[in-house]
Amino acid sequence: MSDGIKQAVIESLKQIKGPDLEGNIVSLGLVSDVFVSDGRVAFSITVPAARAQELEPLRQAAEKVVREVDGVENAMVALTAERAPGAARNTAPPPKPAPRPAQRAPEEQAAAKPGVPGIKHIIAVASGKGGVGKSTTTANLALGMAANGLKVGVLDADIYGPSVPRLFNVSGRPETVSGRVLKPLEGYGIKVMSMGFMVEEETPMIWRGPMVISALTQMLREVAWGDLDVLVVDMPPGTGDAQLTMAQQVPLAGAVIVSTPQDLALIDARKGLNMFKRVDVPVLGIIENMSYFLCPDCGSRHDIFGHGGARAEAERLGVPFLGEIPLTMKIRETSDAGTPIVVSDPEGPVAEIYKTIAGQVVAAIESAATSPDRAAPKIVFD
Repeated sequence: MSDGIKQAVIESLKQIKGPDLEGNIVSLGLVSDVFVSDGRVAFSITVPAARAQELEPLRQAAEKVVREVDGVENAMVALTAERAPGAARNTAPPPKPAPRPAQRAPEEQAAAKPGVPGIKHIIAVASGKGGVGKSTTTANLALGMAANGLKVGVLDADIYGPSVPRLFNVSGRPETVSGRVLKPLEGYGIKVMSMGFMVEEETPMIWRGPMVISALTQMLREVAWGDLDVLVVDMPPGTGDAQLTMAQQVPLAGAVIVSTPQDLALIDARKGLNMFKRVDVPVLGIIENMSYFLCPDCGSRHDIFGHGGARAEAERLGVPFLGEIPLTMKIRETSDAGTPIVVSDPEGPVAEIYKTIAGQVVAAIESAATSPDRAAPKIVFD
């Protein structure tokens, strides 16, 4: 079935003329491999980087014809300046030079990065490496904010390894509200959007950067989030396209860095922290996850990964230390079961830690909101 849809999509794309109205985007080798899963179609179109804005109508036209193919429920199309491996060489004539845009003033550049309607604050939860419990922390922080009376949403920006659907015990396909706008799913009173709703859990996401950026932009701006006090973004580990996209596309109120105590994790956490500083996103603080192990039988404490490293790093870098979250069987069991500890044991000591940290984060972003407006994030490369 997917192969049939894929071939039909490719045939439909032959209707779209190339950038200079010669040939079509398929015969010119501009279309990447077409990804099809349960009626969802994604691909990219290679264009000259300098003409990306000019050729946006080409992307829209391609998306429109694909949506009309039988069996296609949704289409995600990105423009990219990187040629897919094995793609045919573009034999079209050299592109005509486009008029050079006038230099925009700083205030105009700030206006080019608007917020998302209805959402007061957007924060990123990030880590320098995987395996530190970032997604579990994201889920419980969001639930902690909701427990404190806020309207909260969670955007799962980890395209390659989405785990938020399982954490919130939510499955199914988002409904289309109008046009391209999707309705987020809901778990425990939290509005949730994730690539995990679009593809099966076992399906690998073999996407290049432009596809990731397009998917993130769609999940952020083409979702009916409604009125939210806070949108918590579960970032993928590292300092790549997703982080830069969030910094460039929206005015982040701040970032929370999650690390474990050992030196190797702190090295990577330091990279993540410095990346957000580089793009002018405030670092709201560091959380030390798996800070110590509480024995379920005797109740004794064991510092398996060392202890206090994240606190010392926060002090050294001059950013807030938000708290220590223990390593317990209960956190692991409730996360795997899709019943995070803040909802399964709301009065327990660990849930109280999450709610306390959530309160600190909210206080920090509200305090920042009352200070003079900051300029839009600027990406600076040395």
